[in-house]
Amino acid sequence: MGGLVGAVTSTAAAVCLSVTYKRAYHRPTVGTLPHSESGSDQTGPTPGIIGTPLLIQCGIAIVNHGGLNIHLLLCPTPSSRRGGPPWIQSRRSEITMASNSANISSDKRFLIFFDFDETIVDETSDDMVVQAAPGQHLPDWLKDTYQPGRYNEYMQRVLAYLAEQGVTESDIRSIMEKIPASPGMLTLLQFLRTRPPQDFEVVLLSDANSFFIESWLRRAGARQIFHRVFSNPATFNKDGRLVMRPFHSHDCARCPNNMCKQVVVRDYVARRTQERGRPYQRIFYVGDGANDFCPALALGPRDVAFPRRDFPMHRLITETHEAMPGDFKAVTVPWASGEEVVQRLRRLVAE
Repeated sequence: MGGLVGAVTSTAAAVCLSVTYKRAYHRPTVGTLPHSESGSDQTGPTPGIIGTPLLIQCGIAIVNHGGLNIHLLLCPTPSSRRGGPPWIQSRRSEITMASNSANISSDKRFLIFFDFDETIVDETSDDMVVQAAPGQHLPDWLKDTYQPGRYNEYMQRVLAYLAEQGVTESDIRSIMEKIPASPGMLTLLQFLRTRPPQDFEVVLLSDANSFFIESWLRRAGARQIFHRVFSNPATFNKDGRLVMRPFHSHDCARCPNNMCKQVVVRDYVARRTQERGRPYQRIFYVGDGANDFCPALALGPRDVAFPRRDFPMHRLITETHEAMPGDFKAVTVPWASGEEVVQRLRRLVAE
């Protein structure tokens, strides 16, 4: 049985941790991908849906996979209880998926999710933007306003401070464009670009923000590889300030209050399974942090988690295997270079 596994269990919720893991050093340049007219970024209109394998009832999405019914628990959020059906996890993410999903071909065999900070890029973009501040550091009074679980709100204050110091959109974009890719990551992205169009549906899922991510992807020539980008929305207002908003609300008590990636993964897979009329052959997740461990708990035994070696996601998977054997179901393939991910994907695609 592949794809997402059954409902979120209390055990899974207990190990959905929120850990801030950051590094603060800078390399001056970022590579770019060679241009290609073919590959997974070439998508056409979605064919008609075949059958109706997804039935949504009372917050349960039932996906028929190979004759088996896989139950996906889609818990209502406070906002959905106030004004929407109980299976809607996030008003913003649901609207985004509904409005854009028709653009993705339904013949993709595999679904692959990527984190951004310290996965695609080798730094944390929130740390890097501080280089735009006077003296390349933040005042203590501002840093002292951080509260655990409310990092998104803290970054909103950081961005407001930068605007007050005269930091411009061009300044921030320039910093983002110079963040180096993680080792081997450009090779991995190029591999995905050049695969036959029916192979990979590629999604980026990040707790950074849309402006940081879009700036880097476009500079690296990698934007078209990603069929969807889910992150905290960020736009410049009339005063030149980058205003960031939380991505959604959710009920995962352990994740930051602005984003639980497991909620996004489950929502996305349930919706796309309905639209496609069938599940994916396999689902892959490439990440590094504790908030990448949470969505990886939703993967099934045929799926593959690619944690960055010796980063929090890898350590949490290892600890879970030791403390609760069988709770983490996906195959685990640690990586230090994106080239290791390419090697495993080549084998899986060929099976």
